[in-house]
Formats: sequence, C-alpha cells, structure tokens
Amino acid sequence: MAAKAVRDAKLWSPVIRWETRPSGEILVWREDPLGPYPDKLNERLVSWAEMVPDRVWMADREGTGAWQTITYGAALDQVRRIGQFLLDLGLSADRPLVILSENSIPHALLAFGAQHVGIPSAAIAPAYALNPSGLAKLQDIAGQITPGMVFAENAGAFREAVDAAFGSDIALAGVRNMPAGRGDTFSFDDILKTEPTSLVDRAFDQVGPDTVAKFLFTSGTTGSPKAVIQTQRMLCSNQEMVADCYQYFREEPPILVDWAPWNHTASGNKCFNIAIYNGGTYYIDRGKPTPGLMGQTIANLREISPTWYFNVPAGFEMLVQAMGEDEGLRANFFKDLKMLMYAGAGMAQHTWDALLGFSEQATGQRVPLCTGIGSTETAPFALFCTEPQDRPGNVGIPAQGVTMKLVPFDDRYELRLKGPNVTPGYWRNEKLTAEAFDEEGFYRIGDAVKFAEPGDPRKGFYFDGRTAENFKLQTGTWVSVGVLRAQLVNQFGGLVRDAVITGENRNELGALLVPFMPALRALVTGEGEMADEEILAHPSVRAAISERLAEHQRQATGSATRIMRVMLMHEPLRFEKGEVTDKGSINQRAVLAHRADLVDVLHGDGPGVIRMKKELAA
Repeated sequence: MAAKAVRDAKLWSPVIRWETRPSGEILVWREDPLGPYPDKLNERLVSWAEMVPDRVWMADREGTGAWQTITYGAALDQVRRIGQFLLDLGLSADRPLVILSENSIPHALLAFGAQHVGIPSAAIAPAYALNPSGLAKLQDIAGQITPGMVFAENAGAFREAVDAAFGSDIALAGVRNMPAGRGDTFSFDDILKTEPTSLVDRAFDQVGPDTVAKFLFTSGTTGSPKAVIQTQRMLCSNQEMVADCYQYFREEPPILVDWAPWNHTASGNKCFNIAIYNGGTYYIDRGKPTPGLMGQTIANLREISPTWYFNVPAGFEMLVQAMGEDEGLRANFFKDLKMLMYAGAGMAQHTWDALLGFSEQATGQRVPLCTGIGSTETAPFALFCTEPQDRPGNVGIPAQGVTMKLVPFDDRYELRLKGPNVTPGYWRNEKLTAEAFDEEGFYRIGDAVKFAEPGDPRKGFYFDGRTAENFKLQTGTWVSVGVLRAQLVNQFGGLVRDAVITGENRNELGALLVPFMPALRALVTGEGEMADEEILAHPSVRAAISERLAEHQRQATGSATRIMRVMLMHEPLRFEKGEVTDKGSINQRAVLAHRADLVDVLHGDGPGVIRMKKELAA
C-alpha cells in the first residue's frame, strides 16, 4: 500500500544519543543543544508589542457573538498598569495573586501583569468555589501560598467562597457583579486606570530565570493539592523546546483555538504561552467536550482555522462525530492546520483513523496527529512524537535540553527526567520536594514506558501506565492499568469515554465504565425522551456493552489483560474529590478510594453488573 502523503510542516530534526549503565539504567538525551531563550517570558510580550503592536494577541466571545480582541500593544499597556496596581497593593511571592476564574482576557492580563513585576499568580479551578465540598481544598491552597488578592471575574458569585476560604479581609477584584459593603474590593476597569511608574520598569528588570512566575496545583492519589513552583526558566526553556519541535511557528505565527483550562499545565503553560512566545493569536474557546458545550467549540472551529490544535480524546471523539455530518466544519478546521495533538488519556483507534481520514478528505494529506509525555512539574513539554504513526500511543523522544533516565521496572522502565524545564520543587514543602527527585536530581514523573522498537530510543516510547496505578491480582500477576484502560476504551468503540480498572488483590479484573451518553442514547431509538438512568439500564445498551466486552475478552491474552466484569457508572466523577480534572483526566486511585462500595458491588455481582459470557468462560 502506498504511503499516505503527510501535510508539509517544518518540524525538528533531532539527533538522539543514549548510554546503558551496568545497572541496566538507560540515559537518553539530544545531541543537538537547546537554543537560547529569554530570562523572562514577558520579554516576548515587550518585543511583539514593539514589532507588531496592532496584531491580535487574544480573542474571546460568548456564544457565537462578535469576538472581543486585544492587540499586543494594548496588552503590554494594560499589563504594566496591572503590575503597578499589584505592587501598590503589596503583593509578592509571599502574598501572590489567586485567579479564581474561567479563561478570559482579563484573566490572561492579570496573570501576565503579575509576572511582569515578579509577582506569582495561581489559577485555581472555579469549580472549587462553586461546590461546597471544594471549600476545604480552597482553604488548603490558601494555607500553602497565603495569597494577597483574589480575582474572580464574577466577583459577587464567588464572594462567599472567597471570604470563607481566604478570609473576608483579603482584597477581591472582579469584572462584574461587584459586591457592596465589602472592604478592599476592586473592579477590573478601575485597576486599568492605574498609571504605571518607574517602579514597574525596575521590578521588571529584577525578574530573572529563578523568579517564581506562577504556582500550578496538582493532586496526587489523595486529591490533596500541591503547589508546584513554575519559574521563568522553566517556562522560557520549555517554550524554546516547543518552538524547536514545531519549527513552523518561527515562520508562521501560530493560530490557536483552545478550551482547556489555564489552571492546568497543558493549556495554562504550553498553549497559553505558545502565542506570546511566537507572536501568535489565541482564540479562547468557551466550549468544552460535553454535550451541552461542544456546540460552541464546533461553531468556533467553523469560523477559525487553527494552525495547531490540542484536545483530549473525548473532545476529538465529539469533533469526529460533528465532522461526519458537516463538510464545512471539516474544510475549515483542516484548511490551515499543520498539527493535531491529543493528551490526557489514550486515544481510541477509531478516533485516530477518523481524524486522519477526514484530514485526507479535506486536504488530500494527513495532518500529523501526535502526543507526548509531560507533567505540571516539567512545564509540561518533555517528550514528543512527530514521526508518522499507524496507531496512537507513541510518546516520542526527549526535547532539546531534556535527559531521560530509564530505570528497569518489571518488564518496562520507570521514566525520570532532568532539564531546565523541571520544577525546583513544591512551594514551602521540603519533604515532598525531596521525595520527588532521585539521588542524581532526576524528577520521578511516575510514568512507565517501553521501547517502541526494543533497544532503539530513536523510534520513541509507548506509555505503559502510571507506576502508582499499576497493581497485582491475587495471583501476584501485575496489571498495567494505563495500557489496559486505553485498549478497553478503544474496544468499546465510542460507547464509553474512559474506564477505571478494578481487581487489586482480587482473582479477576473488572472495570467501572464512564459512559458516553450521546453514543448510548443513539442505541435507543423510537421510545421518546428517556432519562440517563433509563438509557443506562436499557436492554439495547446492555446488549451492546455485553457484545463489546465479549470481543475484548476474545482479544485478551491472559488474566492481566482480560476484564471479566463491567458496570456503567450512573454518578458522574467528582471534580472536587479529585476523581477527575476539569480537563477530563481521571485519577484512577482517587476513584477507587472514594467508590470502594461500588467496586464491591462490581465484584460481588450486584445490580447493573455485566459479566463475561458463559461460553467464553467454558
């Protein structure tokens, strides 16, 4: 079969070197060195504001209304005004800015205004403030970083949570619905009236590579938030690594259409900073990969053709469904697109094939579909795959300046990383910081990998699960959870969004399935409007799930890869309990901890359980 034409996009030309130690550990690095990068990210904002002051930096809109835009020149002016205001208020690394808001232009300006004058910011998921059970996490965050001001776009709606978590005496800023009768409350419009002085320039000059730019919070298996330090060196070196990989950015300023939340590293660091670093334009997408909000994403992509596009697999699944019915969406989406990136979970093969197929229909070529590995602690870009692949999963090779250490771990390798993009640690937590690094200073990312081609790092690596998620069956057999989850979701052909693998210290595997309701609802036709619970219990749905489970079992090679029983989850995963991020990534351990009773029902053949067919067990 003739090779499919790949869309032309200038990408990196890496030179890989490696060394195998007597211990069996393997070091992998790039011979081609990392290029120069600025001491602070806002140097790029200043530069673009001088060179292309009228170019749009960021655009936002509600629904399908007119885009509200801000240029590089206007952004720098407002950033300096915000910087002066924050200095006047006495904010610092010990009294940083908390941003409790969805993605927006004011959110972006406040973050850049703070870091312009050396004041860290911390973007926090607003869902914590909107759910009473999230208050404890906000209080935990307040105790860790002791903020000096909170920004909430809809200030009145967040006042109660802000006062309860951070104290009623903390300064509160917002764009609308400003609460009356509260001291130290500032509107965004009034903040922008601040006249910058030479203090702003002096503070900017003092910002250097080791200055803390922001804090990003990440949760472990307990769901307790940890403040990960993000220095200017991390952010700037990481963007130079990205620009080396996506070299067409240097010649063609990128166009992004992005929904992912800025309180996560994937968008809050990588996507958010791509535009500033390369002089591009960032369109804020107010949609999300949910049935209620995906329509706005589709409307935006009918209008704006990105040159680089990121989404999670569930978002691509919904986009694929829309493209199948909308030729205009396909044509505009792929018109200028040079690269697709997925992350956050394993992509199903049928989604992969559909994206490449639609790309060929629209352009006659395959747009590269890629992924990598990184984390909040690596800023996040660390490994990436740009070589054309026939299936998802290859996370690629190290970026320039990054060294991989592969430590033998069962039949795979534990991945550890070192580079200028790696965090110096966790804010005010020496114990966690010490535990995160090995004796040579490599960060323990917690992922396991295996060679794409044994012994040849140049061909990349496949993700082989989180080391903290893997477990043993009662027989002592290890289960690689990440790989099995990806396989299972793929084998269910779009009927489920994700899965939580169960069976630790039991005699067989099970899975709690996260249903994809639009696909399940399509299985039940001609019976009028039905509630989600009725859909999940419908014979047609159970029959389809049973059929896919049987096919999975026929393809399994042993007890560590064969799910024997499944259950569709009726209750959504809980963000405030750390079960899922607002980007859609599942925390397997947190779900198992909070839903132990459901696991018992699953393995006790309780109601709703779908088991292995008898003929397969015979």
